[in-house]
Amino acid sequence: MALDPSGSVGPAWSGRADLRGALHRLRRATGLPLAFAGLVEPGPGQLRISELQGNRTTSLQGLAVHSGNGLGGKAVALARPCRVTDYSASRRISHEYDAAVAAEGIRSVLAVPVVVRRQVRGVLYGALRAAQPLGDRTVSAALDAARDMEQTLVVRDEVRNLLAATAPTPEGDTAGAWEEVREAHGALRALAPRVDDPELRAELLRVCGRLAGVTGGGSAPPEGVPRVVLTARETDVLACVATGASNQVAAERLGLRPETVKAYLRSAMRKLGAHGRWEAVVAARRAGVLP
Repeated sequence: MALDPSGSVGPAWSGRADLRGALHRLRRATGLPLAFAGLVEPGPGQLRISELQGNRTTSLQGLAVHSGNGLGGKAVALARPCRVTDYSASRRISHEYDAAVAAEGIRSVLAVPVVVRRQVRGVLYGALRAAQPLGDRTVSAALDAARDMEQTLVVRDEVRNLLAATAPTPEGDTAGAWEEVREAHGALRALAPRVDDPELRAELLRVCGRLAGVTGGGSAPPEGVPRVVLTARETDVLACVATGASNQVAAERLGLRPETVKAYLRSAMRKLGAHGRWEAVVAARRAGVLP
């Protein structure tokens, strides 16, 4: 089974687009003139600032922040939001990064960690160039932006894990490998509607199309099989059914009502000329709609 997931949303993802989106939401919700962010790099908890909005200098660009150091490093170490009203004068933080902070004119600053499965994956910052307290409403809005980022990372982790299931497997386990591909396809179809990022959603559906386009053993669909066009939701439902899911389980996965799942399934069966759910799955596979 030769299916290469390279170029997908897996390991090649850099996270910068997601950081930019999170910073846009943070600034829009808080009204803060300056926001910046970075992801925690592999290794001993080092955060590298890679995205800035509203900045006047490049003093913070690429800055490496170590766990426990400065405000962001403290947020990484404690896995909770931290804020100071006057950065350079604060006794609550260490001051390894004072020069970079001063060059940007930062006084009041807030650092909110992005935490996924108890692991800090990044930090969002919001700042003022005046020594004014950042209130609880500002902190709450920044937390909301961080939570959105966390959900994005959770989705990407799930996608990466699912794509790993499509990696080539040793010869002799073809049947088991194809079952894994079909499970991954069904899970990805169910996951796609939960993704707010249109580019990521389109990429997920593209991967689903690649999985569906590879038929058993890599052979082409039989000649004479009529082309069937299903809607996205009809395909979603069939992909769930193909994994053995009941209508109730399919509804839970797809965020639909069981009655709606039944309606999509009936419509798909009619288009495929099938008289039962499993007959519809087989017909969809023959038509290249499902892997």
